[in-house]
Amino acid sequence: MAIDGARSQDLMALMVMKDTISNKLQEAFSPESLEVVDESHLHEGHAGHRPSGETHFRVYIVSQAFKGKSRIDRHRMINAALAAELSGSVHALAIRAQAPGEGGS
Repeated sequence: MAIDGARSQDLMALMVMKDTISNKLQEAFSPESLEVVDESHLHEGHAGHRPSGETHFRVYIVSQAFKGKSRIDRHRMINAALAAELSGSVHALAIRAQAPGEGGS
């Protein structure tokens, strides 16, 4: 049972960081679409990974705020909004940022 309790705490911690990222991006960009994916489990044994997780995330976001902005500018905007997390427990953030109506995969 102790293992289940520890795993439960780990999952709650993951949700906390995922929710923090989501909330900050919602507040900063009022996106039409936002998905934050925790990919920490894919990086076990790699640099920056911790057993407790919440180290590697992928963000998919569509916002009017990105209209007319370059990919680099969009990434800078997101990095600025998440500066505290990126200087803390988040080791890596993969970003897919688009303006409404932009296609592609």
